[in-house]
Amino acid sequence: MNKALLIIDAQNDYFPGGKSELFHAEIALSNIENALALFRANNLPVIHVQHINTRKGATFFLPETEGVKIHKNLVPKDNEHVVIKHYPNSFLQTNLAEILIEHNISHLVICGMMSHMCVDTTTRACMDFAIKPTLLSDACATKDLTYAGNKIPAETVHNAFMASLSGMFAAVIKTADLTI
Repeated sequence: MNKALLIIDAQNDYFPGGKSELFHAEIALSNIENALALFRANNLPVIHVQHINTRKGATFFLPETEGVKIHKNLVPKDNEHVVIKHYPNSFLQTNLAEILIEHNISHLVICGMMSHMCVDTTTRACMDFAIKPTLLSDACATKDLTYAGNKIPAETVHNAFMASLSGMFAAVIKTADLTI
């Protein structure tokens, strides 16, 4: 089974000083860096997903801004793919599926931003492409949400999404437990 690392939306706007800062983004970044180092050291494929927001009224990931750039600690190497997306699903209207087919990849190790949106949507979509996903729970971040007038803390949001993905949709593990 060929394995690749998929890093979703680890872009400047999600980090301190960005337009949509996430809870514990820097902790997630450290774990993404560890996973990236492991994949690079083993010469395994790495795919970066970059969201460019073209939606009317969008406030972050705007084209040609610092916020849309991939975090400086994760800059893609020449041999790594960068998939540009405009929707939460990294497969929707992108070349991700073609890249996976071209490299005979049947297992994705997924990490990135945001747990409740693009990470969730992409992880669930793997089933549609017969891709086995492993999700690195501590290499993902999210933010507080509000529903029915109630604030739901980011940690609760994150844990609820990891729990809902675990089992049926993905093997959810800690980065330290990742093996190649």
